[in-house]
Amino acid sequence: MSQPVRKSANLSLDSDLVSLARDLKINLSRAAEDGIERAVKAERERLWRIENAEAIRLENEYVEKHGLPLAKYRQF
Repeated sequence: MSQPVRKSANLSLDSDLVSLARDLKINLSRAAEDGIERAVKAERERLWRIENAEAIRLENEYVEKHGLPLAKYRQF
């Protein structure tokens, strides 16, 4: 698997937090990347829920009215 292309970025961070992270030998670039990755994932999920809210609502209404499709085949 190839390494992702890296890009330099300037960030302003709380100096006390940076000092603590360095004392704990935390890789600031990796920690920042992990945090940004989680934020991007959460925002994409939030936007997906908004974009698909109507379909989700309709599916829930169908299940409430008709029950789960293929429910008679469930073994639990």
